[in-house]
Amino acid sequence: MPIPIRIVPARHGDSRGWFTESYNRARFAELGVTDEFVQDNHSYSAARGTLRGMHLQGPPQVQAKLVRCLAGAIWDVAVDLRNGSPTFGHWVAAELTAAGGEQLYVPGGFAHGFLTLTEHAEVAYKASGYYAPECEIGIAWDDPDLAIAWPLDGPLNGIAPQLSGRDCAMPRLRDIVSPFAYDGIPMAQLD
Repeated sequence: MPIPIRIVPARHGDSRGWFTESYNRARFAELGVTDEFVQDNHSYSAARGTLRGMHLQGPPQVQAKLVRCLAGAIWDVAVDLRNGSPTFGHWVAAELTAAGGEQLYVPGGFAHGFLTLTEHAEVAYKASGYYAPECEIGIAWDDPDLAIAWPLDGPLNGIAPQLSGRDCAMPRLRDIVSPFAYDGIPMAQLD
């Protein structure tokens, strides 16, 4: 099954609201998500136009992520960094919203980042490895070789993205050595 995977869990609603299983190990395994998740992370971004990324972790604390938006909306991006992959350096993106409940599974070997499309955006994600600063890898969000089409117009009306100092200083893809090898699983094209 191609990766990353966009997942929209069923919501069961009535006059009170709705209920969903945001994670069910057996159901997600049927979709190809077989990682053992060991850590949950939650971020809050006050401003529309906050950009977090592009991050990943290398061995021995590789992190696959299962990302969802709890409040507001984000534009979520994954970049293939698996050496030998026919899509090395290519990216995919999906809008994730609290209203729609969409999720994105980002496997190890893919850099991940997101841009908030609304104020007061909250993002939660499961990680398959523990946070290990010594294993962190990052690439520049605006690397011209990646040419990620961040939606800086439209809902952002040309707002310059807000980044951390660390994210402003990330190297370009051509300046890093990826520790990941292509596993034969193709990169998905998300709808």
